[in-house]
Amino acid sequence: MTIPFYVAPEQLVRDKAEFARKGIARGRSIVGVDYSGGVLLLGENPSTALHKISEVYDRIAFAGVGKYNEFETLRKAGIRQADLMGYLYSRDDVTAMGLATAFAQTLGMIFTRDPKPFEVEVLIAEISEDGDEHRLFRISYDGTLYDERNFVAIGGKAEQLTEALEELWHEGMSLEEAFTAGVESFRRVEGRESEGWEAAVLDDSNGRRAFRRLDVDQFTEV
Repeated sequence: MTIPFYVAPEQLVRDKAEFARKGIARGRSIVGVDYSGGVLLLGENPSTALHKISEVYDRIAFAGVGKYNEFETLRKAGIRQADLMGYLYSRDDVTAMGLATAFAQTLGMIFTRDPKPFEVEVLIAEISEDGDEHRLFRISYDGTLYDERNFVAIGGKAEQLTEALEELWHEGMSLEEAFTAGVESFRRVEGRESEGWEAAVLDDSNGRRAFRRLDVDQFTEV
């Protein structure tokens, strides 16, 4: 009879966490920046076909870093849940908090039960209808949920980008200023110019469906 190989639970959790972090670090980071009219989502992405930032519902956006097929699976599941909730109850019942909690539960279950965790980190953003504080939720590979304020970064260099944004962000920024701050934070951390940007906003000026992709050429002065 073969004796099964024993691994202490603490060591197993550490190994899974290290595996997930290494996978996330290989991807490119994304930042979310609160500005006077909404929320800017900005990330390095040379591809024009594989989007990491997308609309989820009327006033809610999704951004993912890490393994593309894994955060794409989460994105589609989030859209289905939002559509179902809005159809069965009310559009007002679809919130970033509800979606972020669902993502956290899913990632936490995968991290605990599956041999291989998802190599992803997720950002959910929502703009308020009354002009009050917008919502930014960061969900890590193990399902830990963070409620952020003013700005947020996800990905392998999130800590360094957050430090840069602490110096660059100020209240009442315009969209142009927010974009400039986001680009400068990447420049400081990466020490080089970007190979291509993916950018989108949630903005009240866009109407009920607040999500809009940005043509970064309009910010060529950055």
